[in-house]
Amino acid sequence: MNNSKPVFLGLLGVVSLLAGGVTYAITGEFSAVPLLLVWGGLLLTMVSLYVNFAGVRGLIARRSTKFGANMLLMIGIFAVIIGMIGATSMRYKYRIDLTATKRYSLSPQTVKILKTLERDVDAIAFYRSDERTRQAMNDLLQEYSYHSPKFKYWFVDPDKRPVETAKYGVTSYRTTLIRSGDREEIVGFESEEKVTNSLLRVLKDEVKTIYFVNGHGEHPLDDAEKPGYKTAKEALEKDNFKVKDLLLVGEGAVPEDAAVVVVGGPKKDFLEGELKKLADYIGKGGKALFMLDPSPTPVLAKYLADYGFVVGNDIVIDKRGQMIGANYLTPVVTEYHKDHPLGRDFSVATFYPVSRSVEITEDPTKGSYNLAKTGANSWSMTEGKLNEDDIKFNPALDRRGPINIVSVTTVKVEGEESKPPVDSAADETAGMDETTRKALKGSQEEGLSSWGKIVVVGDSDFVGNAHIGLMGNKDYFLNMISWLAEETSLISVRRKTVGVTPMPLSDTQSKLVFWLSVVIAPSLILAVGGAVVARRRWAA
Repeated sequence: MNNSKPVFLGLLGVVSLLAGGVTYAITGEFSAVPLLLVWGGLLLTMVSLYVNFAGVRGLIARRSTKFGANMLLMIGIFAVIIGMIGATSMRYKYRIDLTATKRYSLSPQTVKILKTLERDVDAIAFYRSDERTRQAMNDLLQEYSYHSPKFKYWFVDPDKRPVETAKYGVTSYRTTLIRSGDREEIVGFESEEKVTNSLLRVLKDEVKTIYFVNGHGEHPLDDAEKPGYKTAKEALEKDNFKVKDLLLVGEGAVPEDAAVVVVGGPKKDFLEGELKKLADYIGKGGKALFMLDPSPTPVLAKYLADYGFVVGNDIVIDKRGQMIGANYLTPVVTEYHKDHPLGRDFSVATFYPVSRSVEITEDPTKGSYNLAKTGANSWSMTEGKLNEDDIKFNPALDRRGPINIVSVTTVKVEGEESKPPVDSAADETAGMDETTRKALKGSQEEGLSSWGKIVVVGDSDFVGNAHIGLMGNKDYFLNMISWLAEETSLISVRRKTVGVTPMPLSDTQSKLVFWLSVVIAPSLILAVGGAVVARRRWAA
């Protein structure tokens, strides 16, 4: 038989095997076509070997073939060893972050939460394939999945898979959907803080209720006009709160399901019976946020004075308000108290259109702090003395800044033995809800619920529809509500920066680097090459 025929059959068999493998790699399944190609290739190869058995035996007997077989065997053994090491490393992972800023490590709070996961969590990241920040998000989510097998993630390209993207209701790039069961949260951009906060929210089964008092000319919740609170309401609902109106006159007491009661810019004073209901609520460990404009509500101001607040009968003047196109009556706050959770990691400017001063005598044992102050060039002016056509500082009548606009205190529940309020910067679980405290510390912080909380702000317009979008206004308002409702599972994680460690070189070291890399190393290569060429010519 002609030797070319078996060789041709063998080559055809190898080509058929390769074609079957490529087809499987493209389609991802062993359908009829790749299956037929693979079996056909194996059959042709076996026929070729059988027909040319004598030639194959002679080939095996050659010394070069034995040497090649030994080489293939060694390569095979090495490949098996590498494969076993890879499989072992995939099953038993151990990672070390050698970056100076621990850029590729999660915070201890996040790690503890992940290790206590009791149900599956999925993260679906919607990024284009060529999105330059996709790798950063992949690195972040990979860290989450490394610490918990219950956390799984995958990427979806909105351009390539628009139907799937629309199914999840995602309308923008660089968006990640965190879901567990029937709970979902949308995360924007590559932030550990945002991912962990969303993770905690989808794991929580309880939905807390925020009540907004009405009946005194307060900002309407469902009003979409400038003064309304519709945007604030939607932001709270997005953070998994229920939002309801509360008419104190028609209630026997503040509803038991009230996590926080908000008084937003009343234009008329409260009745004595209404204040008593609020006092009873706070005295039992309730939480309240008062946002009071410069207006005639002396009864409410006196009521807050019983808790230690001094609500000024004044207006705060700040020329920095012009940075947003406003007038001098819009003070700007950039200084926040760093010993309290509401200011510890918050540094974004907030704006308070037409604000009054609010102060309290600071006492950490009572959780009393002045939280947000204007700049040194601001001042407070008695409301009745204001002349908008000629606003000037009068040392005899006015008070030079910084002027405080936001204050907080806590109220001990009568008849209960409890620890002081936990607001210390040293406690990473300060103000956190029960679910998060258990995740972070393994048990509930004893005595935390035995204290009522009050936050007073000298302005109510800063969360109105017209101003809530300014700089940090919305975030600071939501932080207040979250802290009051003990929902500060919204952990604060500072952004990790890419560390740059320069290595200064002396003049001598610079010259040494130049000579070694530019002169000596290339010269050695040329010298060795020249020696090899000369030796070969001499040998020839």
